Amino acid sequence: MTRILLNGACGRMGREVAALCNASNDFEIVGKVDPMANEDGVCGALRDFTGEADVIVDFSNHLGTAALLEYAVSRNIPTVIATTGHTDDELQLIAQAAKKIPVFHAANMSLGVALLIELAMKTAAVMPDADIEIVETHHNRKLDAPSGTALMIANAIKTVRDKAFLKLGRSGNAKREKDEIGISAVRRGNIVGIHEVLVSTDSQTITLKHEAHSRALFAEGALSAAAFMVNKKPGLYDMNSIVHPQEDSSL
Repeated sequence: MTRILLNGACGRMGREVAALCNASNDFEIVGKVDPMANEDGVCGALRDFTGEADVIVDFSNHLGTAALLEYAVSRNIPTVIATTGHTDDELQLIAQAAKKIPVFHAANMSLGVALLIELAMKTAAVMPDADIEIVETHHNRKLDAPSGTALMIANAIKTVRDKAFLKLGRSGNAKREKDEIGISAVRRGNIVGIHEVLVSTDSQTITLKHEAHSRALFAEGALSAAAFMVNKKPGLYDMNSIVHPQEDSSL
């Protein structure tokens, strides 16, 4: 059984993770942390948890990245970072921590999104002259735009298109440039998450789409990552590490 320390336990996603763990024989939540909580059994800070855990699952806020990683490194606990919206400095902290402990970081915890990225990369490579646009749609409470997943898709496509650059939003009178990857963000209602990749030439369009129907999807992915991370060596892991376990993505 995988013992989990859940950071951000009282948020929407933290509660989803807790519900899945309670219904499973494979996971046990040994500690809950949430600075906004007033609930019994929930620590106000990571340092307040002194028990034993196999892995930290973080669904808190990217602003707590430094404190999270400092604690994880000091306790030598593998960590699954499932928050989004990280700054460049925070991403650097993640990379540095991964030299000391196993760190799993993905902007989207969905296996389906990992497959979408693979298909998008293959399509972009096979159709090198096609225009590429990414449209992401989320609920009206989401803070970061474009989504971390949209950026993850775009950056993956850039690996097969060396001249590509990102165009975040579109306004004004300038025409579309040949090598740009356009990203548009839509915020409405209570939509969990939709990501579309449109690959178009003058004669045809290929549309790749992933739609999340429930936030439980991301909780399931985070738990799969947690189980995967137990006993891993230090390094930076992502969904590709699960999709292609034969490819060692650790540092």
